[in-house]
Amino acid sequence: MPLQPAHSLCEQFLIAMPAMADPHFSRGVALLCQHDAQGAMGLVVNRLSEYCLGDVLGQMGIETDSLALARRPVLAGGPVNPERGFVLHDDPRSFDSTLVVRDGLYVTTSRDILEAMARDDGPARSLVMLGCAGWEAGQLESEILDNAWLTLEASEDLIFSEPLESRWQAAVARLGVDPGRLTDYAGHA
Repeated sequence: MPLQPAHSLCEQFLIAMPAMADPHFSRGVALLCQHDAQGAMGLVVNRLSEYCLGDVLGQMGIETDSLALARRPVLAGGPVNPERGFVLHDDPRSFDSTLVVRDGLYVTTSRDILEAMARDDGPARSLVMLGCAGWEAGQLESEILDNAWLTLEASEDLIFSEPLESRWQAAVARLGVDPGRLTDYAGHA
């Protein structure tokens, strides 16, 4: 029988331990957007994809005059549904398909947010990503018990302000841990 969550880890960062071998999550920081008895869904916030936003907008037939917007990197949000787009943002407006993670943190999967961004009417802060991370019922809990992940309360400044390449180190440091002291093996007492 799968482990059931004692409490939801929604709004938490999952910080991959150094021993994480999966290349999708190695030194990854994932924001948990949903977590209940059926499983969990999150977005990796520190992994570049091979695309820029101009590629995605062009594929969707959305035009923009903003070269800066077109050059913005698109992240690899996880290995599940890599063809599906997710916009993690801070805009409380009601887009067609938006999940409220918490006040000030939203995930939108509908085209209207990209259209708003293309006409310079989008969220003040956002990350665009392809794919997400998913865990079946009990899977995430088992991985946490196996010391694959550390957890930390999510913060918008780490998502939107911390440079991409230092998000993992910054998340670990917020736990009060020296990243160099984390071992690449796990054990149980």
